[in-house]
Amino acid sequence: MKKKFLLLSCFWMTLSLFGQTPEQIVERLERQRFEAQVKKDTVFLEKIFADDLVYIHSGGKKEDKTSYLQSIKNGKSVYDKIDVEEVSVRLYGKDKVAVVNGRITIRNLNAAPTPLRYLVVYNQNRKKGWQLNSWQSLKLAP
Repeated sequence: MKKKFLLLSCFWMTLSLFGQTPEQIVERLERQRFEAQVKKDTVFLEKIFADDLVYIHSGGKKEDKTSYLQSIKNGKSVYDKIDVEEVSVRLYGKDKVAVVNGRITIRNLNAAPTPLRYLVVYNQNRKKGWQLNSWQSLKLAP
């Protein structure tokens, strides 16, 4: 019983030291991911994207991790700015799976702003931390 109490105490102290709940960590990762997409930071994206990533664009195109990262590198997927307007994180499976619903607006210089509603699924990998497994988005009326 004392061991369990000690472990729980350490866990809560760790959380309070870092001040981050799992929901806050996932939300922060989401915001960092959007920044990485704008900056074409494929090193960060390579780490956060799960090997089995399924990325479904708002137009219906489906890509895997390799093809999506390549589309960012070669300029087929361009993001000049991504405004994050709404992020909601729900945890499942003893905080090992996160489902994120949100709303963003993608801005590109030569196109009208594209408002999107999206759904993301993250899985907490023991070795790699939180990994993005699935993205799906829907264009909204401007």
